Amino acid sequence: MRTREIRARYDRDSITVYQAYAPEIGLPATEHGTFVPPFSRGRMTWIKPSFLWLMARSGWARKPGQQTVLAVRISRTGWEEALSLAVPTDPDRRVFRGSDEWRRHFANAAVHVQWDPERSLHGSKLEMRSIQIGLSRHIIDRYVDDWILDIEDRTPLARKIHDLLKAGRSTQANPLLPKERPYPVPPGLAAHLGMP
Repeated sequence: MRTREIRARYDRDSITVYQAYAPEIGLPATEHGTFVPPFSRGRMTWIKPSFLWLMARSGWARKPGQQTVLAVRISRTGWEEALSLAVPTDPDRRVFRGSDEWRRHFANAAVHVQWDPERSLHGSKLEMRSIQIGLSRHIIDRYVDDWILDIEDRTPLARKIHDLLKAGRSTQANPLLPKERPYPVPPGLAAHLGMP
Protein backbone atom coordinates (compact mmCIF):
# COMPACT_ATOMS: atom_id res chain seq x y z
CA MET A 1 0.00 0.00 0.00
CA ARG A 2 1.27 3.47 -0.86
CA THR A 3 2.03 5.68 2.14
CA ARG A 4 2.04 8.81 -0.04
CA GLU A 5 -0.88 9.36 -2.35
CA ILE A 6 -2.55 12.40 -3.84
CA ARG A 7 -6.28 11.97 -3.31
CA ALA A 8 -8.48 14.67 -4.78
CA ARG A 9 -11.65 15.69 -6.55
CA TYR A 10 -10.68 16.09 -10.18
CA ASP A 11 -11.92 15.75 -13.74
CA ARG A 12 -10.20 15.78 -17.11
CA ASP A 13 -9.23 19.45 -16.92
CA SER A 14 -9.26 20.50 -13.25
CA ILE A 15 -8.50 19.55 -9.67
CA THR A 16 -10.02 20.99 -6.49
CA VAL A 17 -7.77 22.20 -3.68
CA TYR A 18 -8.81 23.67 -0.35
CA GLN A 19 -7.79 26.72 1.64
CA ALA A 20 -9.14 28.43 4.75
CA TYR A 21 -9.08 32.17 5.32
CA ALA A 22 -10.66 34.88 7.40
CA PRO A 23 -13.95 36.10 5.89
CA GLU A 24 -12.42 39.37 4.70
CA ILE A 25 -10.23 37.34 2.31
CA GLY A 26 -12.43 34.31 1.65
CA LEU A 27 -15.73 36.01 0.86
CA PRO A 28 -14.36 38.43 -1.80
CA ALA A 29 -12.54 35.47 -3.38
CA THR A 30 -15.82 33.62 -3.89
CA GLU A 31 -17.48 36.75 -5.28
CA HIS A 32 -14.69 37.41 -7.81
CA GLY A 33 -13.80 33.78 -8.62
CA THR A 34 -10.17 34.41 -7.68
CA PHE A 35 -8.19 36.10 -4.93
CA VAL A 36 -8.33 39.87 -4.59
CA PRO A 37 -6.95 42.27 -1.94
CA PRO A 38 -6.55 42.01 1.01
CA PHE A 39 -5.19 38.61 -0.14
CA SER A 40 -1.41 39.02 -0.25
CA ARG A 41 0.61 37.94 -3.27
CA GLY A 42 3.80 38.64 -1.32
CA ARG A 43 3.72 35.59 0.96
CA MET A 44 3.52 31.83 0.57
CA THR A 45 0.06 30.29 0.28
CA TRP A 46 -0.62 26.58 0.90
CA ILE A 47 -3.09 24.50 -1.10
CA LYS A 48 -4.33 21.02 -0.15
CA PRO A 49 -6.47 18.57 -2.14
CA SER A 50 -7.59 16.78 1.05
CA PHE A 51 -10.80 18.20 2.52
CA LEU A 52 -10.43 16.31 5.82
CA TRP A 53 -6.83 17.47 6.27
CA LEU A 54 -7.97 21.08 6.00
CA MET A 55 -10.87 20.41 8.37
CA ALA A 56 -8.42 19.16 11.00
CA ARG A 57 -6.18 22.17 10.39
CA SER A 58 -8.96 24.77 10.46
CA GLY A 59 -11.02 23.19 13.24
CA TRP A 60 -13.91 22.77 10.82
CA ALA A 61 -13.74 26.49 9.94
CA ARG A 62 -13.77 27.54 13.60
CA LYS A 63 -10.17 28.68 14.16
CA PRO A 64 -9.46 32.43 14.00
CA GLY A 65 -8.34 33.45 10.52
CA GLN A 66 -9.65 30.16 9.04
CA GLN A 67 -13.41 30.64 9.32
CA THR A 68 -14.03 30.53 5.56
CA VAL A 69 -13.33 27.25 3.74
CA LEU A 70 -12.73 27.64 0.03
CA ALA A 71 -12.85 24.97 -2.66
CA VAL A 72 -10.52 26.33 -5.32
CA ARG A 73 -10.81 24.63 -8.71
CA ILE A 74 -7.57 24.97 -10.66
CA SER A 75 -6.37 23.62 -13.99
CA ARG A 76 -4.59 20.28 -13.94
CA THR A 77 -1.93 21.91 -16.10
CA GLY A 78 -1.26 24.44 -13.34
CA TRP A 79 -1.37 21.78 -10.62
CA GLU A 80 1.15 19.60 -12.41
CA GLU A 81 3.36 22.61 -13.12
CA ALA A 82 3.38 23.32 -9.37
CA LEU A 83 4.22 19.67 -8.62
CA SER A 84 7.08 19.71 -11.13
CA LEU A 85 8.61 22.76 -9.40
CA ALA A 86 8.06 21.48 -5.85
CA VAL A 87 10.96 20.80 -3.49
CA PRO A 88 10.34 18.92 -0.21
CA THR A 89 10.61 20.94 2.99
CA ASP A 90 13.07 18.36 4.37
CA PRO A 91 16.01 16.47 2.81
CA ASP A 92 13.98 13.48 1.64
CA ARG A 93 16.35 10.59 0.81
CA ARG A 94 13.87 9.37 -1.81
CA VAL A 95 14.54 12.55 -3.77
CA PHE A 96 18.03 13.81 -2.83
CA ARG A 97 21.40 12.14 -2.28
CA GLY A 98 22.07 14.24 0.80
CA SER A 99 21.38 17.41 2.77
CA ASP A 100 23.71 19.60 0.69
CA GLU A 101 21.94 18.72 -2.56
CA TRP A 102 18.57 19.37 -0.93
CA ARG A 103 19.72 22.73 0.47
CA ARG A 104 20.81 23.90 -2.99
CA HIS A 105 17.44 23.03 -4.49
CA PHE A 106 15.37 24.30 -1.57
CA ALA A 107 17.10 27.70 -1.49
CA ASN A 108 15.71 28.51 -4.93
CA ALA A 109 12.39 26.64 -4.76
CA ALA A 110 9.32 28.48 -6.03
CA VAL A 111 7.12 25.67 -4.67
CA HIS A 112 7.39 23.62 -1.45
CA VAL A 113 5.88 20.20 -0.83
CA GLN A 114 5.01 18.56 2.49
CA TRP A 115 3.57 15.14 3.18
CA ASP A 116 1.44 15.25 6.33
CA PRO A 117 -0.64 12.53 7.99
CA GLU A 118 -4.04 12.24 6.35
CA ARG A 119 -6.97 12.64 8.72
CA SER A 120 -10.04 10.58 9.46
CA LEU A 121 -13.54 11.97 9.67
CA HIS A 122 -12.98 12.46 13.41
CA GLY A 123 -9.58 14.15 12.94
CA SER A 124 -7.34 11.22 13.89
CA LYS A 125 -3.98 11.00 12.14
CA LEU A 126 -3.79 8.15 9.61
CA GLU A 127 -0.74 6.31 8.31
CA MET A 128 -1.42 7.55 4.78
CA ARG A 129 0.36 10.80 3.94
CA SER A 130 -1.49 13.66 2.27
CA ILE A 131 0.17 16.31 0.12
CA GLN A 132 0.16 20.04 0.65
CA ILE A 133 1.82 22.46 -1.72
CA GLY A 134 3.25 25.84 -0.77
CA LEU A 135 3.23 28.44 -3.54
CA SER A 136 5.82 31.15 -2.99
CA ARG A 137 5.53 34.79 -4.00
CA HIS A 138 7.57 33.86 -7.11
CA ILE A 139 4.72 31.81 -8.57
CA ILE A 140 1.61 33.09 -6.82
CA ASP A 141 0.66 35.31 -9.76
CA ARG A 142 0.37 32.21 -11.94
CA TYR A 143 -1.93 30.62 -9.37
CA VAL A 144 -4.19 33.66 -8.96
CA ASP A 145 -4.26 34.88 -12.57
CA ASP A 146 -3.88 31.73 -14.68
CA TRP A 147 -4.61 28.49 -12.81
CA ILE A 148 -7.76 29.29 -10.83
CA LEU A 149 -10.96 28.42 -12.69
CA ASP A 150 -13.42 29.20 -9.89
CA ILE A 151 -13.79 29.36 -6.11
CA GLU A 152 -16.70 28.10 -4.00
CA ASP A 153 -17.44 28.75 -0.34
CA ARG A 154 -17.60 25.36 1.38
CA THR A 155 -17.99 26.80 4.88
CA PRO A 156 -21.68 25.79 5.14
CA LEU A 157 -20.73 22.21 4.20
CA ALA A 158 -17.91 22.15 6.78
CA ARG A 159 -20.22 23.42 9.50
CA LYS A 160 -22.99 20.97 8.59
CA ILE A 161 -20.65 17.96 8.70
CA HIS A 162 -19.12 19.15 11.96
CA ASP A 163 -22.55 19.63 13.56
CA LEU A 164 -23.49 16.07 12.58
CA LEU A 165 -20.25 14.73 14.08
CA LYS A 166 -20.85 16.61 17.33
CA ALA A 167 -24.33 15.06 17.46
CA GLY A 168 -22.83 11.57 17.05
CA ARG A 169 -24.26 11.15 13.55
CA SER A 170 -21.15 10.05 11.63
CA THR A 171 -23.10 7.81 9.29
CA GLN A 172 -25.01 10.86 8.05
CA ALA A 173 -21.91 13.05 7.91
CA ASN A 174 -19.75 10.69 5.86
CA PRO A 175 -21.78 10.80 2.60
CA LEU A 176 -21.53 14.61 2.60
CA LEU A 177 -17.74 14.57 2.24
CA PRO A 178 -16.32 15.57 -1.17
CA LYS A 179 -15.58 12.43 -3.17
CA GLU A 180 -11.79 12.15 -3.48
CA ARG A 181 -9.92 9.48 -5.43
CA PRO A 182 -6.25 8.79 -6.24
CA TYR A 183 -4.85 11.34 -8.66
CA PRO A 184 -2.83 9.81 -11.53
CA VAL A 185 0.72 11.11 -11.09
CA PRO A 186 3.12 10.36 -14.00
CA PRO A 187 6.02 8.14 -12.85
CA GLY A 188 8.72 10.80 -13.33
CA LEU A 189 6.72 13.31 -11.34
CA ALA A 190 6.01 10.74 -8.63
CA ALA A 191 9.74 10.12 -8.21
CA HIS A 192 10.35 13.87 -8.05
CA LEU A 193 7.80 14.11 -5.19
CA GLY A 194 9.21 11.18 -3.23
CA MET A 195 6.19 8.98 -3.83
CA PRO A 196 6.87 5.23 -3.59
